[in-house]
Amino acid sequence: MNHSTDNKRIAKNTFLLYLRMLFNMAVSLYTSRIILKILGVDDFGIYNVVGGIISMFTFLNSAMSASTQRFLSFELGKQENIHKVFSSSILIHRFIALIVLLSGETIGLWFVNTQLNIPLSRMGAANVVYQCSILICLLNIISVPYNATIIAHEKMKAFAYISIAESGLKLGVVLLLPIFAFDHLKVYALLLVSTSIIIRLLYTQYCYRNFSEIKGKLYRDKGLLTEMTSFAGWSLLGNLALIAYTQGLNILLNIFFGPAINAARGIAVQVQNAINSFCINFQTALNPQITKSFATKELAYMHQLIVRSSKFSFFLLLILSLPVLIETEIILKWWLGNVPDYTINFIRIMLLISMIDAISNPLVISAHATGKIRLYQIVLGGILLCILPISYITLKLGAAPEAVFIVHFIIVCIAQFVRLWIIRPMIHLSLKYYFREVIVKIVLVFFLSLIFPLILYIILPITWWSFILICSICICGTISAIYIIGLNKQERMFIQQKIQLIKRR
Repeated sequence: MNHSTDNKRIAKNTFLLYLRMLFNMAVSLYTSRIILKILGVDDFGIYNVVGGIISMFTFLNSAMSASTQRFLSFELGKQENIHKVFSSSILIHRFIALIVLLSGETIGLWFVNTQLNIPLSRMGAANVVYQCSILICLLNIISVPYNATIIAHEKMKAFAYISIAESGLKLGVVLLLPIFAFDHLKVYALLLVSTSIIIRLLYTQYCYRNFSEIKGKLYRDKGLLTEMTSFAGWSLLGNLALIAYTQGLNILLNIFFGPAINAARGIAVQVQNAINSFCINFQTALNPQITKSFATKELAYMHQLIVRSSKFSFFLLLILSLPVLIETEIILKWWLGNVPDYTINFIRIMLLISMIDAISNPLVISAHATGKIRLYQIVLGGILLCILPISYITLKLGAAPEAVFIVHFIIVCIAQFVRLWIIRPMIHLSLKYYFREVIVKIVLVFFLSLIFPLILYIILPITWWSFILICSICICGTISAIYIIGLNKQERMFIQQKIQLIKRR
């Protein structure tokens, strides 16, 4: 394998995904402010909690998404059976869409109308939102094989452009919304369905024009169908845990505190997703290479990719998150004006959770690459599933809403060390090497970057100048700590060479 070519492709794909991310982030943050203003806190909360109900039935799809991505990347690494994998994934996702539709229109519909804490006057709008959410969910499910094919082929240019088009359409929806004299919550949900249909057609059309393996008659390979569903089957526990600590916690907060608290969580999720997109884009470009390197048995290169992906993902998040962690209150006031209660603490804890997730993702991809995930999914899925019942107990005992996210943070920290211990023998990864290059460096960089800005935040009055000063010190201090402590000798030399090259140009 030509690693120089692979690294250039990773760099190019990362750049394209960052262009996509910057546009998407700007649109997301702007539309959140406008939607909160147009819908109001309660309707915004209703949209977040009701729209999330249907996603609870998509744990099958989440498991199959990981399976599809893994098998496509693996077979591309070997240049075999690509059409068979795509055909099998299409058949499986059609079946999943049918299960989700049936579950959503029975159990889900009952839950929305009888269990959620929604004002009676807004139940009609809540049901419209729910039906639109089902349609969007079904479109997303049948799109998975096409999106996975684009990522597996590392054609991030198309992925970036279509995502930008999607954000542009969503921006158009928000700008059009005030024109309508009807119920804005209902209109918003219906317009988002139209956006999803357009994006689905764009992805499908691009794939048919560029990838030969998706053309022709669907191929039914019973052996491959069994292998893919078996892989997904062991992923179910992990995906159930994901649903539990996202939408499960959202529902829990609604039952205990009402729709206003869902609005606070919805804002926190918007901020979390905006910042997370920086490391997600980097990892999206890198993940296929982790799987392909395992397929070609280049484990040393695979270990290098895992370490760099974990470390650099954390550093990217830290550069962006630290100013937000410290100056959360003033940022929200300037951004939203009317800040829902508890939003500040939700954001701070959720960003810390994101940092742990950033270093865990490369290990998750490496486990999927091996295909031997039974023990991994049973143990990790079991640990992460504990987040929901423990959170329920803490709320029953009278804890504040923030408690559910504190429980989440503690358990993902425990899960990370267990994950590392299980995966180590699967890919022959040295624990000493991983701890030295990842854990030790990110801990040192985090605390060194935090100390001085935190002191300034405590002693300085809240003004524009103090905000600019603290954010500047956060960014400069974090970058300096990363360069001095976070990078090894070869990585520092690489950066120096790039800087010299730019200067010459």
